[in-house]
Amino acid sequence: MRYLFSVYGDSARIALQSILAHKLRAFLTLIGIIIGVASVVVVGAAISGLNTYVVEKVSKVLGTNHFMIARMVSQGELSEEDLERMNRRNKQLKWADMEWLQEYCETCTAVGAEAAHGTKFEQNGMTFFGGIIFGVTANMAEIEDKTMTDGRFIQPEEVSHGKLVVVLGADIKDKFYPDIDPIGKEFKVAGLPMRVVGVEERRGPIFGDLIDKHVYIPLTTFQRLYGRNLDLQIHGKGQRRETFQLTIEDARRALRNYHELIGSEEDDFGLVNTEALGSQIDQFTGAIALVVTPITLIALVVGGIVVMNIMLVSVTERTFEIGLRKALGARRKQVLLQFLIESSMLCALGGVLGLLAAAGISWAVTVLTPITMTITIGYIVLALGVSTAVGMIAGIYPAFKASRLDPIIALTKT
Repeated sequence: MRYLFSVYGDSARIALQSILAHKLRAFLTLIGIIIGVASVVVVGAAISGLNTYVVEKVSKVLGTNHFMIARMVSQGELSEEDLERMNRRNKQLKWADMEWLQEYCETCTAVGAEAAHGTKFEQNGMTFFGGIIFGVTANMAEIEDKTMTDGRFIQPEEVSHGKLVVVLGADIKDKFYPDIDPIGKEFKVAGLPMRVVGVEERRGPIFGDLIDKHVYIPLTTFQRLYGRNLDLQIHGKGQRRETFQLTIEDARRALRNYHELIGSEEDDFGLVNTEALGSQIDQFTGAIALVVTPITLIALVVGGIVVMNIMLVSVTERTFEIGLRKALGARRKQVLLQFLIESSMLCALGGVLGLLAAAGISWAVTVLTPITMTITIGYIVLALGVSTAVGMIAGIYPAFKASRLDPIIALTKT
Protein backbone atom coordinates (compact mmCIF):
# COMPACT_ATOMS: atom_id res chain seq x y z
CA MET A 1 0.00 0.00 0.00
CA ARG A 2 2.82 2.39 0.89
CA TYR A 3 4.53 1.55 -2.39
CA LEU A 4 1.38 2.29 -4.41
CA PHE A 5 0.85 5.55 -2.56
CA SER A 6 4.45 6.54 -3.19
CA VAL A 7 4.23 5.75 -6.92
CA TYR A 8 0.92 7.52 -7.49
CA GLY A 9 1.79 10.38 -5.14
CA ASP A 10 5.11 11.06 -6.86
CA SER A 11 3.51 10.86 -10.30
CA ALA A 12 0.78 13.33 -9.27
CA ARG A 13 3.35 15.70 -7.72
CA ILE A 14 5.53 15.66 -10.87
CA ALA A 15 2.43 16.17 -13.06
CA LEU A 16 1.33 19.14 -10.95
CA GLN A 17 4.80 20.68 -11.08
CA SER A 18 4.83 20.33 -14.86
CA ILE A 19 1.43 22.05 -15.15
CA LEU A 20 2.44 24.90 -12.82
CA ALA A 21 5.72 25.39 -14.65
CA HIS A 22 3.79 26.35 -17.80
CA LYS A 23 0.72 28.13 -16.43
CA LEU A 24 -0.21 30.10 -19.55
CA ARG A 25 0.22 27.11 -21.84
CA ALA A 26 -1.81 24.95 -19.48
CA PHE A 27 -4.62 27.55 -19.34
CA LEU A 28 -4.75 27.94 -23.12
CA THR A 29 -4.83 24.15 -23.40
CA LEU A 30 -7.73 24.00 -20.96
CA ILE A 31 -9.93 26.51 -22.78
CA GLY A 32 -11.46 23.77 -24.95
CA ILE A 33 -12.17 21.59 -21.90
CA ILE A 34 -13.57 24.56 -19.95
CA ILE A 35 -15.91 25.52 -22.81
CA GLY A 36 -16.97 21.92 -23.31
CA VAL A 37 -17.76 21.27 -19.64
CA ALA A 38 -19.46 24.65 -19.23
CA SER A 39 -21.58 23.97 -22.33
CA VAL A 40 -22.73 20.56 -21.10
CA VAL A 41 -23.59 21.82 -17.62
CA VAL A 42 -25.30 25.02 -18.84
CA VAL A 43 -27.38 23.06 -21.37
CA GLY A 44 -28.38 20.63 -18.63
CA ALA A 45 -29.23 23.49 -16.26
CA ALA A 46 -31.23 25.25 -18.99
CA ILE A 47 -33.24 22.12 -19.81
CA SER A 48 -33.91 21.42 -16.14
CA GLY A 49 -34.83 25.07 -15.54
CA LEU A 50 -37.10 25.16 -18.59
CA ASN A 51 -38.84 21.98 -17.45
CA THR A 52 -39.40 23.44 -13.97
CA TYR A 53 -40.58 26.77 -15.40
CA VAL A 54 -43.15 25.18 -17.73
CA VAL A 55 -44.42 22.77 -15.05
CA GLU A 56 -44.81 25.67 -12.60
CA LYS A 57 -46.63 27.68 -15.27
CA VAL A 58 -48.99 24.79 -15.98
CA SER A 59 -49.58 24.21 -12.27
CA LYS A 60 -50.26 27.91 -11.77
CA VAL A 61 -52.83 27.91 -14.57
CA LEU A 62 -54.47 24.52 -14.05
CA GLY A 63 -53.77 23.82 -10.41
CA THR A 64 -52.35 20.62 -8.95
CA ASN A 65 -54.03 17.20 -8.75
CA HIS A 66 -56.62 18.53 -11.19
CA PHE A 67 -58.50 16.63 -13.88
CA MET A 68 -61.07 17.75 -16.44
CA ILE A 69 -63.92 15.86 -18.10
CA ALA A 70 -65.45 17.18 -21.32
CA ARG A 71 -67.53 15.85 -24.20
CA MET A 72 -64.71 15.95 -26.77
CA VAL A 73 -61.17 15.58 -25.45
CA SER A 74 -58.08 13.90 -26.82
CA GLN A 75 -54.43 14.15 -25.77
CA GLY A 76 -53.22 12.94 -29.17
CA GLU A 77 -54.06 13.37 -32.84
CA LEU A 78 -57.42 12.07 -33.98
CA SER A 79 -58.35 10.84 -37.44
CA GLU A 80 -61.50 12.17 -39.07
CA GLU A 81 -63.17 8.79 -38.47
CA ASP A 82 -62.34 8.86 -34.76
CA LEU A 83 -63.53 12.45 -34.46
CA GLU A 84 -66.82 11.64 -36.18
CA ARG A 85 -67.31 8.54 -34.04
CA MET A 86 -66.70 10.54 -30.84
CA ASN A 87 -69.05 13.26 -32.05
CA ARG A 88 -71.85 10.71 -32.52
CA ARG A 89 -71.20 8.73 -29.34
CA ASN A 90 -70.21 11.29 -26.69
CA LYS A 91 -72.95 13.00 -24.74
CA GLN A 92 -73.11 16.60 -23.60
CA LEU A 93 -72.21 16.96 -19.95
CA LYS A 94 -74.89 18.58 -17.81
CA TRP A 95 -75.31 19.89 -14.29
CA ALA A 96 -76.63 16.46 -13.28
CA ASP A 97 -73.33 14.85 -14.30
CA MET A 98 -71.46 17.20 -11.97
CA GLU A 99 -73.84 16.54 -9.09
CA TRP A 100 -73.49 12.77 -9.62
CA LEU A 101 -69.71 13.01 -9.43
CA GLN A 102 -69.92 15.22 -6.35
CA GLU A 103 -71.87 12.45 -4.64
CA TYR A 104 -70.19 9.30 -5.95
CA CYS A 105 -66.54 10.25 -6.58
CA GLU A 106 -65.44 9.31 -3.07
CA THR A 107 -61.77 10.28 -3.43
CA CYS A 108 -62.46 13.67 -5.07
CA THR A 109 -61.92 16.57 -2.68
CA ALA A 110 -63.87 18.91 -5.00
CA VAL A 111 -65.93 18.64 -8.19
CA GLY A 112 -67.03 21.74 -10.11
CA ALA A 113 -68.00 22.84 -13.59
CA GLU A 114 -67.52 25.67 -16.04
CA ALA A 115 -68.60 26.82 -19.49
CA ALA A 116 -67.01 29.45 -21.71
CA HIS A 117 -68.02 31.98 -24.35
CA GLY A 118 -65.74 34.25 -26.37
CA THR A 119 -66.78 37.88 -26.62
CA LYS A 120 -65.68 41.49 -26.52
CA PHE A 121 -66.18 43.80 -23.57
CA GLU A 122 -67.45 47.38 -23.96
CA GLN A 123 -67.41 49.91 -21.17
CA ASN A 124 -67.24 53.71 -21.00
CA GLY A 125 -66.53 54.05 -24.71
CA MET A 126 -63.68 51.50 -24.60
CA THR A 127 -63.66 48.07 -26.25
CA PHE A 128 -61.65 45.00 -25.27
CA PHE A 129 -61.44 42.34 -27.98
CA GLY A 130 -60.68 38.65 -27.52
CA GLY A 131 -62.13 38.29 -24.04
CA ILE A 132 -63.66 35.09 -22.67
CA ILE A 133 -66.54 34.81 -20.22
CA PHE A 134 -66.38 31.78 -17.93
CA GLY A 135 -69.43 30.62 -16.05
CA VAL A 136 -68.11 28.74 -13.03
CA THR A 137 -69.08 27.06 -9.82
CA ALA A 138 -67.64 28.61 -6.68
CA ASN A 139 -65.17 25.78 -6.00
CA MET A 140 -63.30 26.35 -9.28
CA ALA A 141 -61.03 28.68 -7.30
CA GLU A 142 -60.05 25.72 -5.11
CA ILE A 143 -59.78 23.26 -8.01
CA GLU A 144 -57.53 25.49 -10.15
CA ASP A 145 -55.68 27.07 -7.19
CA LYS A 146 -56.71 30.58 -8.20
CA THR A 147 -55.25 33.55 -6.35
CA MET A 148 -56.96 36.91 -5.99
CA THR A 149 -55.00 40.16 -5.91
CA ASP A 150 -58.10 42.14 -4.88
CA GLY A 151 -61.41 41.09 -3.44
CA ARG A 152 -62.57 37.47 -3.57
CA PHE A 153 -63.82 34.76 -5.89
CA ILE A 154 -67.47 33.90 -6.51
CA GLN A 155 -69.31 32.49 -3.49
CA PRO A 156 -71.62 29.39 -3.43
CA GLU A 157 -74.76 31.42 -2.64
CA GLU A 158 -74.04 33.67 -5.63
CA VAL A 159 -74.04 30.58 -7.84
CA SER A 160 -77.19 29.13 -6.30
CA HIS A 161 -79.09 32.43 -6.71
CA GLY A 162 -77.60 33.46 -10.08
CA LYS A 163 -76.21 36.74 -8.79
CA LEU A 164 -74.85 39.41 -11.13
CA VAL A 165 -71.27 39.40 -9.88
CA VAL A 166 -68.00 39.14 -11.81
CA VAL A 167 -64.32 38.45 -11.19
CA LEU A 168 -61.93 40.19 -13.61
CA GLY A 169 -58.72 38.91 -15.17
CA ALA A 170 -55.64 41.13 -14.82
CA ASP A 171 -55.75 42.42 -18.42
CA ILE A 172 -59.43 43.32 -18.12
CA LYS A 173 -58.78 45.22 -14.91
CA ASP A 174 -55.84 47.11 -16.43
CA LYS A 175 -57.92 48.08 -19.46
CA PHE A 176 -61.01 49.42 -17.73
CA TYR A 177 -59.77 50.25 -14.21
CA PRO A 178 -56.06 51.12 -14.66
CA ASP A 179 -55.58 53.38 -11.66
CA ILE A 180 -58.53 52.64 -9.40
CA ASP A 181 -59.81 49.83 -7.24
CA PRO A 182 -62.56 48.07 -9.26
CA ILE A 183 -64.10 46.23 -6.29
CA GLY A 184 -67.75 47.20 -6.01
CA LYS A 185 -67.75 48.95 -9.38
CA GLU A 186 -70.10 48.08 -12.23
CA PHE A 187 -68.81 46.06 -15.20
CA LYS A 188 -70.90 45.05 -18.18
CA VAL A 189 -70.85 41.40 -19.25
CA ALA A 190 -72.82 40.64 -22.43
CA GLY A 191 -74.46 44.05 -21.96
CA LEU A 192 -75.63 43.17 -18.45
CA PRO A 193 -74.25 45.32 -15.57
CA MET A 194 -72.56 43.24 -12.88
CA ARG A 195 -70.78 44.07 -9.64
CA VAL A 196 -67.03 43.43 -9.52
CA VAL A 197 -66.16 41.30 -6.49
CA GLY A 198 -62.56 40.29 -7.27
CA VAL A 199 -59.51 40.57 -9.51
CA GLU A 200 -57.50 37.46 -10.36
CA GLU A 201 -53.72 37.46 -10.00
CA ARG A 202 -51.85 37.91 -13.28
CA ARG A 203 -50.78 34.52 -14.60
CA GLY A 204 -49.39 35.38 -18.05
CA PRO A 205 -49.94 33.61 -21.38
CA ILE A 206 -49.59 29.83 -21.48
CA PHE A 207 -49.80 27.62 -24.60
CA GLY A 208 -51.25 30.54 -26.59
CA ASP A 209 -54.14 31.09 -24.15
CA LEU A 210 -54.21 34.67 -22.87
CA ILE A 211 -55.67 33.69 -19.52
CA ASP A 212 -55.58 37.22 -18.12
CA LYS A 213 -58.34 38.12 -20.60
CA HIS A 214 -60.83 35.94 -18.75
CA VAL A 215 -63.73 37.06 -16.57
CA TYR A 216 -65.67 34.76 -14.26
CA ILE A 217 -69.37 34.86 -13.43
CA PRO A 218 -71.62 32.35 -11.63
CA LEU A 219 -72.45 29.37 -13.84
CA THR A 220 -76.18 29.86 -13.22
CA THR A 221 -75.90 33.47 -14.40
CA PHE A 222 -73.99 32.24 -17.46
CA GLN A 223 -76.84 29.83 -18.22
CA ARG A 224 -79.34 32.70 -18.02
CA LEU A 225 -77.30 34.56 -20.64
CA TYR A 226 -76.52 31.72 -23.04
CA GLY A 227 -79.15 29.06 -22.34
CA ARG A 228 -79.35 26.09 -20.02
CA ASN A 229 -78.73 23.48 -22.70
CA LEU A 230 -74.96 24.03 -22.50
CA ASP A 231 -72.17 21.51 -22.77
CA LEU A 232 -70.25 21.82 -19.50
CA GLN A 233 -66.70 20.97 -18.61
CA ILE A 234 -66.49 19.15 -15.30
CA HIS A 235 -63.40 19.67 -13.17
CA GLY A 236 -62.23 17.65 -10.20
CA LYS A 237 -59.42 17.69 -7.68
CA GLY A 238 -57.64 14.89 -5.85
CA GLN A 239 -56.34 15.04 -2.33
CA ARG A 240 -52.74 13.93 -2.85
CA ARG A 241 -50.40 13.45 -5.79
CA GLU A 242 -49.65 9.88 -4.67
CA THR A 243 -53.31 8.82 -4.96
CA PHE A 244 -54.26 11.08 -7.88
CA GLN A 245 -54.49 8.25 -10.42
CA LEU A 246 -56.91 6.43 -8.11
CA THR A 247 -59.02 9.60 -7.96
CA ILE A 248 -59.15 9.81 -11.76
CA GLU A 249 -60.23 6.17 -12.02
CA ASP A 250 -62.80 6.75 -9.31
CA ALA A 251 -64.27 9.67 -11.29
CA ARG A 252 -64.24 7.70 -14.55
CA ARG A 253 -65.97 4.71 -12.95
CA ALA A 254 -68.61 6.91 -11.33
CA LEU A 255 -69.45 8.73 -14.56
CA ARG A 256 -69.52 5.48 -16.55
CA ASN A 257 -72.02 4.11 -14.04
CA TYR A 258 -74.18 7.24 -14.42
CA HIS A 259 -74.08 6.87 -18.22
CA GLU A 260 -74.88 3.14 -17.85
CA LEU A 261 -71.81 1.97 -19.76
CA ILE A 262 -70.86 -1.69 -19.46
CA GLY A 263 -67.26 -2.87 -19.20
CA SER A 264 -66.64 -3.42 -22.92
CA GLU A 265 -67.99 -0.05 -24.02
CA GLU A 266 -65.76 2.96 -24.57
CA ASP A 267 -66.11 6.09 -22.45
CA ASP A 268 -68.62 8.51 -23.95
CA PHE A 269 -66.67 11.44 -22.52
CA GLY A 270 -63.10 12.67 -22.60
CA LEU A 271 -60.88 12.92 -19.54
CA VAL A 272 -57.75 15.06 -19.24
CA ASN A 273 -55.22 14.45 -16.50
CA THR A 274 -53.33 17.72 -16.07
CA GLU A 275 -50.54 15.82 -14.31
CA ALA A 276 -49.94 13.96 -17.59
CA LEU A 277 -48.84 17.27 -19.08
CA GLY A 278 -45.85 17.10 -16.74
CA SER A 279 -44.85 13.75 -18.27
CA GLN A 280 -45.22 15.17 -21.77
CA ILE A 281 -43.05 18.13 -20.79
CA ASP A 282 -40.43 15.73 -19.39
CA GLN A 283 -40.46 13.79 -22.66
CA PHE A 284 -40.10 17.00 -24.65
CA THR A 285 -37.18 18.36 -22.63
CA GLY A 286 -35.63 14.88 -22.55
CA ALA A 287 -35.69 14.81 -26.36
CA ILE A 288 -34.00 18.23 -26.43
CA ALA A 289 -31.31 16.97 -24.04
CA LEU A 290 -30.80 13.86 -26.18
CA VAL A 291 -30.08 16.02 -29.23
CA VAL A 292 -28.23 18.97 -27.69
CA THR A 293 -25.97 17.25 -25.14
CA PRO A 294 -23.97 15.22 -27.70
CA ILE A 295 -23.44 18.41 -29.70
CA THR A 296 -21.96 20.20 -26.69
CA LEU A 297 -19.72 17.19 -26.03
CA ILE A 298 -17.99 17.93 -29.34
CA ALA A 299 -16.23 20.83 -27.61
CA LEU A 300 -14.79 18.33 -25.13
CA VAL A 301 -13.51 16.17 -27.99
CA VAL A 302 -11.83 19.22 -29.55
CA GLY A 303 -10.34 20.04 -26.15
CA GLY A 304 -9.05 16.48 -25.89
CA ILE A 305 -7.26 16.82 -29.22
CA VAL A 306 -5.58 20.00 -28.00
CA VAL A 307 -4.54 18.23 -24.79
CA MET A 308 -3.05 15.37 -26.80
CA ASN A 309 -1.04 17.86 -28.89
CA ILE A 310 0.30 19.64 -25.82
CA MET A 311 1.20 16.34 -24.15
CA LEU A 312 3.16 15.34 -27.25
CA VAL A 313 5.04 18.66 -26.99
CA SER A 314 5.63 17.97 -23.30
CA VAL A 315 7.08 14.52 -24.10
CA THR A 316 9.42 16.08 -26.65
CA GLU A 317 10.54 18.78 -24.19
CA ARG A 318 11.17 16.26 -21.39
CA THR A 319 12.92 13.58 -23.42
CA PHE A 320 16.13 13.92 -21.40
CA GLU A 321 14.21 13.74 -18.11
CA ILE A 322 12.42 10.57 -19.29
CA GLY A 323 15.70 9.00 -20.37
CA LEU A 324 17.31 9.84 -17.01
CA ARG A 325 14.42 8.34 -15.05
CA LYS A 326 14.52 5.14 -17.11
CA ALA A 327 18.30 4.94 -16.73
CA LEU A 328 17.84 5.14 -12.94
CA GLY A 329 15.38 2.24 -12.97
CA ALA A 330 11.96 3.67 -13.81
CA ARG A 331 9.88 1.11 -15.63
CA ARG A 332 7.75 1.74 -18.70
CA LYS A 333 4.60 1.38 -16.60
CA GLN A 334 5.72 4.18 -14.26
CA VAL A 335 6.53 6.57 -17.12
CA LEU A 336 3.21 5.72 -18.78
CA LEU A 337 1.38 6.34 -15.51
CA GLN A 338 3.07 9.71 -14.97
CA PHE A 339 1.89 11.15 -18.28
CA LEU A 340 -1.60 9.66 -17.98
CA ILE A 341 -1.98 11.26 -14.54
CA GLU A 342 -0.72 14.58 -15.92
CA SER A 343 -3.21 14.65 -18.82
CA SER A 344 -6.06 13.49 -16.55
CA MET A 345 -5.20 16.09 -13.93
CA LEU A 346 -5.07 18.77 -16.63
CA CYS A 347 -8.52 17.89 -17.93
CA ALA A 348 -9.99 17.43 -14.45
CA LEU A 349 -8.79 20.94 -13.59
CA GLY A 350 -10.46 22.16 -16.79
CA GLY A 351 -13.62 20.37 -15.72
CA VAL A 352 -13.66 22.15 -12.35
CA LEU A 353 -13.06 25.55 -13.99
CA GLY A 354 -15.79 24.78 -16.56
CA LEU A 355 -18.16 23.87 -13.76
CA LEU A 356 -17.44 27.19 -12.01
CA ALA A 357 -18.02 29.04 -15.29
CA ALA A 358 -21.33 27.19 -15.76
CA ALA A 359 -22.38 28.10 -12.22
CA GLY A 360 -21.70 31.78 -12.96
CA ILE A 361 -23.65 31.68 -16.24
CA SER A 362 -26.55 29.86 -14.58
CA TRP A 363 -26.66 32.42 -11.78
CA ALA A 364 -26.71 35.30 -14.29
CA VAL A 365 -29.53 33.72 -16.32
CA THR A 366 -31.54 33.06 -13.15
CA VAL A 367 -31.18 36.68 -12.07
CA LEU A 368 -31.93 38.21 -15.49
CA THR A 369 -34.73 35.91 -16.70
CA PRO A 370 -37.81 34.22 -15.17
CA ILE A 371 -36.22 30.78 -15.73
CA THR A 372 -34.42 29.31 -12.74
CA MET A 373 -31.34 27.47 -14.00
CA THR A 374 -30.79 24.31 -11.97
CA ILE A 375 -27.44 22.51 -12.10
CA THR A 376 -28.21 18.86 -11.45
CA ILE A 377 -25.84 16.28 -9.97
CA GLY A 378 -26.22 14.11 -13.08
CA TYR A 379 -24.82 16.75 -15.40
CA ILE A 380 -21.99 17.59 -12.95
CA VAL A 381 -20.93 13.93 -12.82
CA LEU A 382 -21.29 13.64 -16.61
CA ALA A 383 -19.19 16.73 -17.30
CA LEU A 384 -16.40 15.94 -14.83
CA GLY A 385 -16.38 12.24 -15.71
CA VAL A 386 -16.23 12.89 -19.45
CA SER A 387 -13.56 15.58 -19.08
CA THR A 388 -11.35 13.27 -17.00
CA ALA A 389 -11.94 10.40 -19.43
CA VAL A 390 -11.05 12.69 -22.34
CA GLY A 391 -7.82 13.57 -20.51
CA MET A 392 -6.91 9.91 -20.06
CA ILE A 393 -7.74 9.04 -23.68
CA ALA A 394 -5.88 12.10 -24.97
CA GLY A 395 -2.85 11.16 -22.87
CA ILE A 396 -2.63 7.51 -23.95
CA TYR A 397 -0.60 8.04 -27.13
CA PRO A 398 1.81 10.64 -25.67
CA ALA A 399 2.29 8.48 -22.54
CA PHE A 400 2.84 5.36 -24.65
CA LYS A 401 5.36 7.26 -26.79
CA ALA A 402 7.22 8.46 -23.66
CA SER A 403 7.30 4.97 -22.15
CA ARG A 404 8.79 3.53 -25.37
CA LEU A 405 11.76 5.92 -25.45
CA ASP A 406 15.18 4.27 -25.41
CA PRO A 407 17.03 5.69 -22.36
CA ILE A 408 20.40 5.87 -24.17
CA ILE A 409 18.97 7.78 -27.13
CA ALA A 410 16.84 9.94 -24.81
CA LEU A 411 19.91 10.98 -22.75
CA THR A 412 21.60 12.31 -25.87
CA LYS A 413 18.69 14.76 -26.41
CA THR A 414 19.11 18.17 -24.84
